[in-house]
Amino acid sequence: MSELRFVRMGFGADAVEYRKAWDEQRLVHAARFADEVPDTVLLLEHPPVYTAGRRTVESERPLDGTPVVDVDRGGKITWHGPGQLVGYPIQKLPRPVDVVAHVRRLEEALIRVCAEFGVETSRVEGRSGVWVLGDPVERRPSLGGLSLDFDPRLHDEEFDPRLNGPEYAPSNAGQRREDRKVGAIGIRVAKGVTMHGFALNVNPDNAWFDRIIPCGIRDAGVTSLANELGRDVTIDEVLPVAERHLKDVLENAELKPREIERATV
Repeated sequence: MSELRFVRMGFGADAVEYRKAWDEQRLVHAARFADEVPDTVLLLEHPPVYTAGRRTVESERPLDGTPVVDVDRGGKITWHGPGQLVGYPIQKLPRPVDVVAHVRRLEEALIRVCAEFGVETSRVEGRSGVWVLGDPVERRPSLGGLSLDFDPRLHDEEFDPRLNGPEYAPSNAGQRREDRKVGAIGIRVAKGVTMHGFALNVNPDNAWFDRIIPCGIRDAGVTSLANELGRDVTIDEVLPVAERHLKDVLENAELKPREIERATV
C-alpha cells in the first residue's frame, strides 16, 4: 500500500460540523478515485450530532425529535461529539472489495490504541467495533432489583431502555459490568474507495448515547478510555498514538481482493 496521508481537520473549538466533514469526504473520495491524492485519513472532532446509517429503524431514534443526520454508511444510529476522536480513512481497495477485511483492520488499529493506554479490548462476534468485555452474566449485579434471568431487555422485544430509568442507560453499562463499546465503526465503499470510518470514545459525555439505541443494541452499552481508566484522557494524548497505529496497520496490510466462490457444476 502507498504511504498514508493524515489530515487533522479540527478539534476542540475548531471541531468540524458533520455536514462540512461529509462534503470534504466526498471531495477526497473523488480525488482518491482519480489517483490525484494518496490514501488519506481525515481526523477530527464533531460538535454534538446524531447520525443514522442505512439500517437504522425509527424506534432507535431520539424520542424527543432531536434532529438526526441520515447518512450513506452502513450500520445504525450513533452519536458524535466533543471528547470523541473521529477518523475517516479514504482508501482505494482492490476489487472485488473485501469490506469485512477493511473493518477488521480499523478494529485492529483501535484495539492497539486502547492497549497502549492500558485498556484491554476485544471484538464481539456479530457486532462491529471495539469492546470492553463485561463480566459473565452470573457475576453481574442484579438489574432494577431483578435477577438477570428476568432482564426485560432479553425477553421483551418492545422494551425501551430510554423509558425505564438510569439502570438501563447505555452510559451505565460499566456499572452493570456489561459489554460496552469504546470504538464504533461504520463505513461505505463506493467505486472501490472507502468512506466514513471510526469513532473512538476518549472522554465524551456518554449520556448523549442514552437518548438513542446506540447501534441498535439494547443489551450492551458504551464506555470511553477515561471511564475505563478512571482518569482524564485527552484527544491530544490519543491523536498521535492513533495515527501511529493506523499507519502501521493500514500501510502494512496485504490488500487482497475478496475471494469469490464459484459454483461447480
